[in-house]
Amino acid sequence: MTKCTGYDSPVGVSRRSALQSFGGGLGSVALAQLMAKNAAAAPSSLKNVGKVGSLGQSFTTHPAKAKRVIFLFQAGGPSQIELFDHKPRLQKEHGKELPDSVRGGQRLTGMSGNQASLPLVGSPYQFQQHGQSGMWMSELMPHTSKIVDDICMINSMQTDAINHGPGVTFMQTGSQIGGRPSIGSWLSYGLGAQNENVPSFVVLVTKDKKGQPLVNRLWGSGFLPAKYDGVRFRAAKDAVLYVNNPDGVSNATRRSMLNHLEELHEYQLEKSGDTALESRIAQFEMAYRMQSSVPEVTNLDDEPESTFKLYGEDARQPGSFAANCVLARRMAEQGVQFIQLYHQGWDHHGGLPKNIKKQAQETDQASAALITDLKQRGLLDDTLVIWGGEFGRTNYCQGVLTDNFGRDHHPSCFSLYMAGAGIKGGYTHGMTDEYSYNVVDGRVHIHDFHATLLHLLGIDHEQLTYKFQGRHFRLTDVHGHIVKPILS
Repeated sequence: MTKCTGYDSPVGVSRRSALQSFGGGLGSVALAQLMAKNAAAAPSSLKNVGKVGSLGQSFTTHPAKAKRVIFLFQAGGPSQIELFDHKPRLQKEHGKELPDSVRGGQRLTGMSGNQASLPLVGSPYQFQQHGQSGMWMSELMPHTSKIVDDICMINSMQTDAINHGPGVTFMQTGSQIGGRPSIGSWLSYGLGAQNENVPSFVVLVTKDKKGQPLVNRLWGSGFLPAKYDGVRFRAAKDAVLYVNNPDGVSNATRRSMLNHLEELHEYQLEKSGDTALESRIAQFEMAYRMQSSVPEVTNLDDEPESTFKLYGEDARQPGSFAANCVLARRMAEQGVQFIQLYHQGWDHHGGLPKNIKKQAQETDQASAALITDLKQRGLLDDTLVIWGGEFGRTNYCQGVLTDNFGRDHHPSCFSLYMAGAGIKGGYTHGMTDEYSYNVVDGRVHIHDFHATLLHLLGIDHEQLTYKFQGRHFRLTDVHGHIVKPILS
């Protein structure tokens, strides 16, 4: 029987069998979760109208304002009424019933839908106007109040989802149904990598926070090839799982193994034409390179004292939101294109006054510091920073109205702010009614938000498609309009 040169495998061996035969050597050093991915889907029909570089393809259609995105996702649904959307009428009518004319028969969750009474509740926190723009901001956000002229506040966000699972999935993937590619995966696919030593899509989750669970599919590549998965960095000695060599395996040994594996892959590729293994080999190579790049980018020991003064003392604690914001800036400097931070704990069905104050204290200073830091370094001009959650909160109290009230989920309107590349600073977009229950001007649906994000990165959202199971999918599905008023 004819043999592969340098190996004992027969010519007809499948790549799956070849990988299994190498399993003993790869299992301890490979990115195990990547090996579990299914074969890549059919190739995209999108025509490459950008440039093709050594690090991958770029599917840009027009000059980009943004080179990278940092999304500070506040999981749980922050209350727009306590933070950004100033509504004096709620305070005047505190305790009164939500008018039927305002609700308009809209659906409620099962947590408050059976209440006999829906009492309005005003925010206990004071609002003031700040900056040259006069943007309204709650006293809970003193640091963000200082940078209002750098941000665009959107008070007219709207989603279709009313519960957390579908809501977070919708914001992160453009669909309430799991299994679609995340924003970062779409961007990695559409833009190509900028630095071969770091992933183009990185995920950071605040350590030891409780709340609605965050699952891997939120930063997964869905039906796109596995190489577009987000890579989660953890607050641990080994920031990325399965990257470092196990005991007894040297870099030279690993390099030799990868070289031989690639030879086998190329030989088998000629026989069957199956390209699924290419993504896996690419991930092995990235893991090898990250052995040196990850410790460098995650080590904050070389940061000056001014960094911790700016971001706050929490930035010294690995895994804190503040520390992750510092890491986000460092990753932006290294060419990471989509940096996704998750901070849980905003789901306040009860005890809102106390709990939202704690959440604001954990996030306000570091969020503002990140924008300030990027601006000082000349990075804000081509970095898009986003702060927001999956939906808003109701203007009425969930349960009996007390000083320790809570608010239910509200998809019809919520707030989100953006700053940086191509975004109009010191601008408040959209308006809700006097009760912060309905959008009355400048509605921005999730699909519109995604279309605008892609536009800022030089991508036409209608052209970035991928063919899967006979259909051409895109981040914005069959919807989405660019929100032109927020563009600078």
